[in-house]
Amino acid sequence: MRALLDRHPRKAALLAGLASATGFAPLSLWPVTLLALALLIHLTRSAPDRRCAFTYGWLFGVGQFTLALHWIAHAFTFQDAMPHWLGYGGVILLSLYLALFPALATLGAWWLQRKLPSLQREGSGVVAAPSAASDLTFPLLLAALWIATEYLRATLFTGFAWNPIGIILLPSGAAIAATLVGTYGLGALVILASAALLLIARRQVAAPAALLTPLLLAALWGWLSPAPATPLGAPRIRVVQPNIGQDEKYSVEREFANFRKLTALTGPPRPAPRLIFWPEAAIPAYLDMEPDWRARLAALLGPGDLLLTGADKVYFKPVEQDGILVNKLAGANNSVWIVTPQATIAARYSKAHLVPFGEYLPLRSVLEPIGLSRLVPGDADFWPGPGPQSLTLPATTGRPALSMGVQICYEIVFSGQVVDRANRPAFLFNPSNDAWFGPWGPVQHLAQARLRALEEGLPIIRSTPTGVSAIIDARGRVAHALGLNRAGFLDSGLPPPLPPTLFARVGNWAPFALMLALFALAIAIRPSKS
Repeated sequence: MRALLDRHPRKAALLAGLASATGFAPLSLWPVTLLALALLIHLTRSAPDRRCAFTYGWLFGVGQFTLALHWIAHAFTFQDAMPHWLGYGGVILLSLYLALFPALATLGAWWLQRKLPSLQREGSGVVAAPSAASDLTFPLLLAALWIATEYLRATLFTGFAWNPIGIILLPSGAAIAATLVGTYGLGALVILASAALLLIARRQVAAPAALLTPLLLAALWGWLSPAPATPLGAPRIRVVQPNIGQDEKYSVEREFANFRKLTALTGPPRPAPRLIFWPEAAIPAYLDMEPDWRARLAALLGPGDLLLTGADKVYFKPVEQDGILVNKLAGANNSVWIVTPQATIAARYSKAHLVPFGEYLPLRSVLEPIGLSRLVPGDADFWPGPGPQSLTLPATTGRPALSMGVQICYEIVFSGQVVDRANRPAFLFNPSNDAWFGPWGPVQHLAQARLRALEEGLPIIRSTPTGVSAIIDARGRVAHALGLNRAGFLDSGLPPPLPPTLFARVGNWAPFALMLALFALAIAIRPSKS
């Protein structure tokens, strides 16, 4: 190992990145990720110059993102207009870009440690090499910068927040710290714990104890924290997973067979009112324009039931063709509709955070002529909705009025952007279509939803066509789930919300405050001048 580090540090960084990806779902080997990050910290702290510090972080990121996100290539198998091999090239190109963010963190930590005034030799202009006294300074700086760069990754150019490093803590119980410092703050705890492992390998005691304490306290808190019990009188819910694959979803020939499957899994009305959850884009209907479809859905409902289903809202514009004005599809919203037993629409939510190249084509005038069309079938782009909203589910006999937030599919991965804080809902509905993301993508998506439940102190209901559908309590625990590639339904009471967490109150100001505290601590304990 030492020979590899000394002779081939770049290969070691790339291999460490590949190993770190095993900490994400479905493998969830989070101790391996901690060890891989410890290796990155060792390489970066001892890097001879800023170029090496940047390169080690970038190669680590390339390895991690390429393996962890390989499922994206699976989406290309559902678009016959593009060669399937292009998906693997897309994964690599995306990884080359995403790797810039950990590279900026490692470069920044390396540079800042050497620029702290106490590490400079007075009057000589020569920068002192790292010493044992800076063992705590470097990981504190790296942890602070990891918060900053993960936040930038989630926001720049519409953002790609998938697989933040803190998500590996879900199996350990320590992820409950997200209620205080959010997802990006969890990433800082991971960096500190990895640095502690490195110092333990060097047979140090005091510094590792200081770095590990926050993570160990969080894990203890998570293990001892009880799951909120669902009361006996909680509203009844049914979550439907029809196991309709992406190759069947848009088939005109299978439209009625797909609807029959949804109908069978919904089941007959019950005496108690139900909230019935169907997946994203579950039906090929324009519910505001097609009363026959609304009537068909209403026939499935009892007097107190409500159906919450995904379906598109479309917009047309008049276009002149051969001297005749005709309506042409101009755009659409990816929406969730609340259908009542009276065949009316109680409310609608439209997805705000759309997927580039999946739901719309950026720079269409440039990219469409060279053949880079959308991956999802269709002739027009989706348009974004207004952002997080709380919709009112009307009261009925046996069920009070409820406030529901909605985050459609990809939207759930953005920490601090999923709830209308001025009108906090009782739960979140996260309909999704993960049918084209292979075996790794759906379980990683579920992990993201669990983090949002933890952060906000809210239960989350997930309905997907092929899995993983789940009922997640307000502590982020999966109370009930349907695995991949199986049809079924989940019947349960609606889990209760918890009081707003600190993160729910202040949002991403919480990890920013932690970032500043880490910077301040790194400066306060910086080694004395040589």
